[in-house]
Amino acid sequence: MKNLSLPLILIAAASLAGCGNTTGARVGTGAAMGLATGAIIGSFSAEAGAGALLGAGVGALGGYLVDEHQRGNL
Repeated sequence: MKNLSLPLILIAAASLAGCGNTTGARVGTGAAMGLATGAIIGSFSAEAGAGALLGAGVGALGGYLVDEHQRGNL
């Protein structure tokens, strides 16, 4: 089950990163999903806080990139 949970979490994060109609909404959604995913992954190595911070940053960047792609700028 552990081998299956990580890909499912990543797929869920990727699919929800594009939610929203504005740049702020997409970045916020991406950051929230990244924060949760990073905390879950980090908890496996007893570094939930560091994982959450890293995940939030990656999620925010992902949300921004999705927004730019939706606007046709990428």
